[in-house]
Amino acid sequence: MKHTHLMIVGLMALPMSAQAQTEISWWHAMTGANSEVVDKIAADFNASQSDYKVVPVFKGTYPETLNAGIAAFRAGQAPDIIQVFDVGTGVMMGAQGAIKPVAEVLTEAGFSFDKSQYLPGIVGYYSSPEGEMLSFPYNSSSPILYYNKDIFEKAGLDVNNPPKTWAEVWAAARQIKSSGAATCGYTSTWLTWIHTENFAAWNNVSWASNENGLAGVPELAVDGPVFVNHFQALADLAKEGVFVYGGRTSEAKQNFTSGECGILTESSGGLGDIVKAGINYGIGQLPYDDTVEGAPQNTVPGGASLWVMGGKSDEVYKGVGTFFNYLSQTDVQQYLHEVSGYLPVTMAAYEASKASGFYEKNPAREVPITQMMGKPPTENSKGVRAPNLPQIRDILNEEFEKMLAGQQDAATALKAAAERGNAAIREATGG
Repeated sequence: MKHTHLMIVGLMALPMSAQAQTEISWWHAMTGANSEVVDKIAADFNASQSDYKVVPVFKGTYPETLNAGIAAFRAGQAPDIIQVFDVGTGVMMGAQGAIKPVAEVLTEAGFSFDKSQYLPGIVGYYSSPEGEMLSFPYNSSSPILYYNKDIFEKAGLDVNNPPKTWAEVWAAARQIKSSGAATCGYTSTWLTWIHTENFAAWNNVSWASNENGLAGVPELAVDGPVFVNHFQALADLAKEGVFVYGGRTSEAKQNFTSGECGILTESSGGLGDIVKAGINYGIGQLPYDDTVEGAPQNTVPGGASLWVMGGKSDEVYKGVGTFFNYLSQTDVQQYLHEVSGYLPVTMAAYEASKASGFYEKNPAREVPITQMMGKPPTENSKGVRAPNLPQIRDILNEEFEKMLAGQQDAATALKAAAERGNAAIREATGG
């Protein structure tokens, strides 16, 4: 046995020395099950050819990864590929010269690039106003509702019928707590992304003027009555101990996987960790506000995309193009979608999952896709874009946290958030 092992090691070393590989650094923000997916995709790509080696490097949360990328760029040490979350899109688009559009990278590497292969809602979000795709939509997600079936049963709720409206969520959460089925009824990750940006799109109300900033510099509208009512309901539930706040990004997922809370709203991309936790879970669509006419509308893509940094060698760009071409392959996209809960970014991968009977076996897994593609988007539901958007989210989070701590009501919190957010936008645009 020993000899064959040595022989294999020897053989493996041969092709490496014959030709130097070009290394491609890929900074990312994936943790847990999703981090394993990144490592597997990179390893599979590296094994599929011998010219390039993609090296994934974990850089912390989404905001931390973006900040690390900006600092590295300023120091002249930017990675080749960086994963940037949805709200960093405007920041990257504004960084003229710092990035190389992904459409260019693919074409120059000799790959045909056809935008119509990709899910339209996703492509639009990551394209320039002229329609050029700027970054590769690696992991697009949609917020959905997860619920613990065992807790639902204990609380006397219907395990096959997750709450569809926010009013139903509040009622179910109160029942979970009062029945003693769990200490917490409801929790949520990403209050900014789920309860303001997607809440606006899903209910077809304006998040900000100028088509939510996609058509020009926006002015925030998050202090409107629909938002105030929604956040006041959350503040009341927090006061009753029915809603538990986990944190600004995806921390609340742990409050759900630990069995503390019965209901969670979270990214479809949170699925891997929920499966890993081994709890008896169900999935429902993102709840909508039934006091709003025409709701639900469509959700907007979250998650992140891969940006290619500028100033790299032709050899690196050819490698990045080869890797992105590999990422676009149907079987790779299908794997990413089915294992992680992220949306397939190509129509072919969606059709392949459908044809394989995946959704028949797992009907809830199509929810994030149908939510996004169910209705053609309106001016309120194409996405959000604003200068300083990561900072605007921080401002909102600060005001939400004061509200949840009982220091102010929802109307005060949202009024302050809109005023401070608009000031941050003016500051960024010199207005």
